[in-house]
Amino acid sequence: MNDVMKIYMYIYPASLILAAGITPILIRLACRLNVVDGLSARKIHSRPVPRIGGAAIYLSTVISVILVMIFGWTGQLQQDVKIRLIALLAAGTFIFLVGLTDDLRGLRAKYKLLAQIAAAAALTAVGVRIEKIDVLNLFTVDFGWLSYPITVFWIVAVTNAVNLIDGLDGLAGGISVIACATIAVFAFYHQQLVMCVLMFALLGGLTGFLFFNFSPARIFMGDCGSMFLGFILASSSVMCAVKSGTMVAIALPAIALGLPMFDTFFSMLRRYLGRWGIMSPDRSHLHHRLLDMGLKHRHVVITMYLITVLIAGLGMFMMVARSGGAVLIFASEIILLVLVFRAAGAVRLREVISKLKYHKSIQKEKEKDIGVFEDTHLRVRKSVSFSRWWRAISDAAEKEGFLELSLQLTSNSGKRHKFIWKSADNGNGRREEITLRLPMGRRRFNMPVDIEATIAVNGLLESVGRRIMLFGRLIDEYSIAEPLVIAEDIPAAEFTADNRHIDVFSPAAVSDKMLVSVDI
Repeated sequence: MNDVMKIYMYIYPASLILAAGITPILIRLACRLNVVDGLSARKIHSRPVPRIGGAAIYLSTVISVILVMIFGWTGQLQQDVKIRLIALLAAGTFIFLVGLTDDLRGLRAKYKLLAQIAAAAALTAVGVRIEKIDVLNLFTVDFGWLSYPITVFWIVAVTNAVNLIDGLDGLAGGISVIACATIAVFAFYHQQLVMCVLMFALLGGLTGFLFFNFSPARIFMGDCGSMFLGFILASSSVMCAVKSGTMVAIALPAIALGLPMFDTFFSMLRRYLGRWGIMSPDRSHLHHRLLDMGLKHRHVVITMYLITVLIAGLGMFMMVARSGGAVLIFASEIILLVLVFRAAGAVRLREVISKLKYHKSIQKEKEKDIGVFEDTHLRVRKSVSFSRWWRAISDAAEKEGFLELSLQLTSNSGKRHKFIWKSADNGNGRREEITLRLPMGRRRFNMPVDIEATIAVNGLLESVGRRIMLFGRLIDEYSIAEPLVIAEDIPAAEFTADNRHIDVFSPAAVSDKMLVSVDI
């Protein structure tokens, strides 16, 4: 036991000293290489700040753990434990390098996500996965093959949660310190020496880095730091669960990281309801909302520290509570987290329900418009004459809410014709309208051909724009072919004496759909 205590006494200060010594070097190096975080509308800082500080956290953690392994202070580890620890360090190194590449050169979000999935999948292949969990000493849940996707999802979710919370000086680092301490206490309680060593090494590296990262920050951890932190914390919690097999092994880190995880969930929900990209940036995270409420930079960070300490501290009682008590504690903390976000205005139930209904109606209308397009484009594609093409285009216009179409063409004989279609309710009541010209390319004699359309503005402009876009696709993809004879290919029987075109392709009355051909 004395040897174990020596490890804890040495590894934390050793990692802290390493991080504190490496960070100033990184500050000078980043400034020299111009690897800095610039200014933008989403940024809080008022000057460019170096952004590769995560390298100090990574190096201090990995070097400390490797030294412990080399000197054998962990004793004779089982072979499977060694393999998992080496795999964890290797996967963490890969994630760090991916984040560093993003900091130096920039990477698209999908590539970073794929890298996270690959690293998590590699860990599951060596046995780092949640195979079974003992639920409150009542029964055991065996996930079977589902343990692979569940573990990958958990690791990727936590990695991105820590990455997204890194928006204020010292915020991600401080919350990660609390999460490290929480996992370390759990590992010590269950006598998991390897996890204790890893968490103390990470804790020391974070502490040394925070001297330079707390407001006003002299350096940011960047994606290389936040992704490495999230990945190690998530993977360590899984390794604790593998060893202990208890639900608390996952519930406790989830509670300690509750703020970043809930913030990520509500951010994705907000983007979905707003119909933005899930990975698109915004300025509506919890820390942004607290700033908008009038709190100062440091006060926001300290407030979130205190909330995390409170939640993690209460979560510790799950380790000693009975089954019913553990469930009550966990449920209470979930409610507390939701109330925190509710108080900050990050989530409102009525607003969410309203936007979900609105989102559903928009989606239904979109599906209807696309259905009309898909049905019409088959008819247009099969058109072998101008009159059939015009009939299909007019039907599409009517279904999409157009009021009028007008087209001028010149036949091969040189005669000019104007074709007009009007909706039956074209003149019924006052309404807002949009009139536009859609180019159909150039026909023979190098003359431009346009189709003029008028559409009613019923509903959102977005809906009108989508209908115009789909109608434009019909014109682009199935325009009039060059060798087509215009007026000559329309049978004379289709026209009355006054040149009014009678609908011979459907039994609709002339008053319902009026097609006019006028010689000009």
